[in-house]
Order: sequence, then structure tokens, then C-alpha cells
Amino acid sequence: MEQHWKNKWDERFGQEEYAYGELPNNFLKEQIDRLKLGRILFPAEGEGRNAVYAATLGWQVSAFDTSTEGQKKALKLAQKNNVTIDYIISDLQTLSYHPNQFDAIGLIYAHFPADIKQLYYQTLSQYLCSGGTVILEGFSKKHIGYNSINEKVGGPKDIEMLFSTAEIVACFPNYTIDILEEVEVELNEGLYHNGKGSVIRFVGRKK
Repeated sequence: MEQHWKNKWDERFGQEEYAYGELPNNFLKEQIDRLKLGRILFPAEGEGRNAVYAATLGWQVSAFDTSTEGQKKALKLAQKNNVTIDYIISDLQTLSYHPNQFDAIGLIYAHFPADIKQLYYQTLSQYLCSGGTVILEGFSKKHIGYNSINEKVGGPKDIEMLFSTAEIVACFPNYTIDILEEVEVELNEGLYHNGKGSVIRFVGRKK
């Protein structure tokens, strides 16, 4: 990932307050509570709110991000909650996870440039075991309209970084789809996700 991307997130996560709060994303929480405990991976995990929540449930948690400031905050949050997470600094090209290593992957607002998006998700799929679950929530392409009305709701301003249901099907072709929907939500997550937005929600099981 380019240096300016890392710099952007280091700046955001470098402040004392948690950018997206300390509590897990509501959809992630709702879905993970239903799964059998195992090994879970959180890519682009930022300040660790979702990874730490999974660890409090008893999951064996791995996470990665390019932001060292995010990692610091995540480990601090884990310590506050008396749990341990394996959080590394890495980009897609330098990951050293093994095929079929994880039982679940949590992708919460993990938005990437259009030229690497499909490769990113296909690579992550290799680390998921057969029958494993992907839980994804991210802003839909319609969200551009919501962001133009209220910037406090957050999200990328580049429509190519946003999701459509068709794009999710293309990125995860060998999955049984349990949930795939585009919905309007009211976000209240820390400093940068506040207000009405449009999101894609996906839960799929690898065949």
C-alpha cells in the first residue's frame, strides 16, 4: 500500500480518542455472536474495536493493518479488556498467513482502491477454511449521496472504493450467501461515523 495511505491512517489513529469508538460494529457483533468459536482474522483492523470484542468472546484473534498508530491503540484496547490479540503491521503483499488458517474473517469498513480490491478479497479467501464465514459491512455506492449531505457520516469519496451487491458476488464467487443486502443505517461510531448512510452487508460461507 502506498505511503500516503499509511500516513493518512497514522494521522487519524494518532489522536487520543478512538476514531470509530471502542465498541464493535453492530452488524459484526450480531453475526459473530451466532458463530462457533474458532480462529478469526480482521484485515485493515485499525484501532482494534472488532478484534478486541471477538477476543472477549473467546475467539483466537489475528489482525493486521498498515498503521502503526492503529496497532498501538488496538493493543491498548486489548489490555484494557484483559484479552490478547495477534496484531501485525503488514500489507497484502507481505502477509504470511497459511491457507485454510481461519474459521472466520471480519471485514468492517475495509475499503480499498478499485485496482486492488478484488485481488485483496480473493487473497484473503485463501486463508479461510472450507465452511468458514466472511462477515462484511461497508459503504455502498449510494453512500456518496449521503456523504455529500453529511460529511460526518464518513466513508470514501471515491465511488470506485464503495460496494455494490454485484461486486460482492464477483469478489466472493465460491460462497454460499446467507445475507447480501443494501440497507440504510444510522451510524454512531466514534468521531467519524455519525449519521445516516447506505451500507452493503454480506455474510457468506466458503464452499
